[in-house]
Amino acid sequence: MSQEEPTLPEELLLLALDPSRGKPFCRNRYLEFGMAGAALAELELRGRISESRGKVTVDQPLLPGDPVLAQVLDLLPAPEKKRGAGGVGSPHWVRRTGRTVEGLYLDHLVDEDVLTRETRRFAGLLPYHRHPAGPRNWSAQARERFVTAEAAGFPDPRGRALAALVSAIGLSRFVARDGGRSRSAMRQLVREEWTAHAVHRAVQRDRASRSGGGG
Repeated sequence: MSQEEPTLPEELLLLALDPSRGKPFCRNRYLEFGMAGAALAELELRGRISESRGKVTVDQPLLPGDPVLAQVLDLLPAPEKKRGAGGVGSPHWVRRTGRTVEGLYLDHLVDEDVLTRETRRFAGLLPYHRHPAGPRNWSAQARERFVTAEAAGFPDPRGRALAALVSAIGLSRFVARDGGRSRSAMRQLVREEWTAHAVHRAVQRDRASRSGGGG
């Protein structure tokens, strides 16, 4: 990986993918939502965006040095000159851009040899990809960082954002070590972290659509 500290989307992806099989532990559509939410959380931590009443606005349009984050920031609407105008609904943006954001980070980690890409075919026809760990396997380090933060109660904003996103996409039972108590605390963080709450709403809408309860 090119930087000293992985970004939140990179951490979430490393936690979500089975390093041997290259398949997400959670539903892939939910991982896509989570990746979009993680990118928003990273941009907020870097002071590039803010959220108010469900609307995301770009506060600092200067592109960050991180090339992937720069591409993500470019997916958000440019800031309006009039204060308080513009912005985009966070759940809508998460649903609309999740697949794109996930693709950007998968390509990046494959390029960095953190992941590899295996192309397979469904029923011998439709191609799809799996992403097992690559030569520079960072999966174990990502899990170790998460477990350490979990044991400390997720004391910092970055750790809380990641824990909330993990819970929002249904990944907590695969990565949490402290059982039900820890997962309950992570569910509470979903309500406190707007990025994870947006992901949670996108997941709920998808579930309702698949069960025939909505469009």
